[in-house]
Amino acid sequence: MDWFTVPDYAMSRLVFQRGLAALYLVAFLTAALQFRALLGERGMLPAARFVRRVPFRRAPSLFHLHCSDRFFAAVAWGGCAVSAALLAGLHDLLPLWGSLLLWLVPWALYLSIVNVGQTWYGFGWESLLLETGFLAVFLGNDEVAPPVLVLFPLRWILFRVEFGAGLIKIRGDACWRKLTCLHHHHETQPMPGPLSWFFHRLPGPLHKVEVAANHVTQLVVPFLLFTPQPVATAAASLMILTQLWLVLSGNFAWLNWLTVVLALSAVRFPGPASSAAPAPLWYVVVVSAVALLIVVLSCRPVLNLLSRRQVMNRSFDPLHLVNTYGAFGSVSRVRYEVVVEGTWDDSPGEDADWRAYEFRGKPGDPRRWPRQFAPYHLRLDWLMWFVALSPAYAGAWFGVLIERLLEGDRATLRLLRRSPFPPERPPRWVRARLFRYRYTTWRELRRTGACWHRTYVRDFLPPVRLEEASRSV
Repeated sequence: MDWFTVPDYAMSRLVFQRGLAALYLVAFLTAALQFRALLGERGMLPAARFVRRVPFRRAPSLFHLHCSDRFFAAVAWGGCAVSAALLAGLHDLLPLWGSLLLWLVPWALYLSIVNVGQTWYGFGWESLLLETGFLAVFLGNDEVAPPVLVLFPLRWILFRVEFGAGLIKIRGDACWRKLTCLHHHHETQPMPGPLSWFFHRLPGPLHKVEVAANHVTQLVVPFLLFTPQPVATAAASLMILTQLWLVLSGNFAWLNWLTVVLALSAVRFPGPASSAAPAPLWYVVVVSAVALLIVVLSCRPVLNLLSRRQVMNRSFDPLHLVNTYGAFGSVSRVRYEVVVEGTWDDSPGEDADWRAYEFRGKPGDPRRWPRQFAPYHLRLDWLMWFVALSPAYAGAWFGVLIERLLEGDRATLRLLRRSPFPPERPPRWVRARLFRYRYTTWRELRRTGACWHRTYVRDFLPPVRLEEASRSV
């Protein structure tokens, strides 16, 4: 069956699998270190409460069988261990069927986490990791050459990621059509990086060139992925360069890195072709069935791409097998931040000694320069960005966050960069205030050393005590 495999892509498969295993490791590590405060038994949105309310058929997950903090930790740390084994190449030491089963484990474990993750796992890169991870199960190991019926669906994912993002921009905010969105984006993006200030200060004409180049990369180049080599490699390489530019300009969890890994699967690296044995019949049948399933499940994502009412980051099945993607269909012109403060004073007046909690990634102290966290995902920081856009995003979890701060909950405090109150002596009152943030100018930066300038807007949450904290915002 010479048509079934492409020996020239052995190195592409190797690079792709190692990259995906590394991102699985980051994803499971993120879950392991954050779940207690977010989804644990005393978390802001407990997973146990979710599985009692939502049936298995709507959100397949191991946690429908048993849900506890100890079991969640076992799943998350177990996922880390399996991902590390895959990163080390253990699957290449197993028979073909064993390799498939080993790659199936992190996909099933992470699906279980995402399907009970609620708001904390509502990001497009969660589904992207699951869709990519599902196809990786059938990519095989050194026993066989890479199957073309898996390599091309991987390009199909990459096409939808890029083309979907391009369409949502053109159809969305007018600033993308006017080439002016990057006049605002680097300042108002969810979590700036250490170079974002400098990107924002690039000349306006260069920002327009960036946007125009982005449109070409997302709306034209994706079609070249399905052309013969070396054109497909050139197209994938251009996408990789674009994604690395985005990595430098901000923190987007593993979205950019996973897109790079997908693009690497389309690159034909120089070197000897695989000399593996012909693929066994059972493997051909299984992979062909999976490819047919992908074709069938792609109907709704394709209709979404063609629709004028295109939605982004939507899963059409509970297993997240084929999804739709997109980012920044609209760009905020102004940046708002919710600053959470506490005090030990008996009276919560303006003259009280209010001290701010510092989050790891989101802006707080104007003098604190943003750091690089991606591909690690700071889930609470991202949700705080949404809350600043609208209180509606606070939902049920924000009141619980305030309650945990008033309790001095150690798991919650570990999500923060710095708490001015030790766990054994929590504040008496906590409040939240809304500020408008903007980048300083070159002159302001030299004079003050601060990269941000902020202006008070209004109270977001008036001072509350422990017994009042669980009320809705």
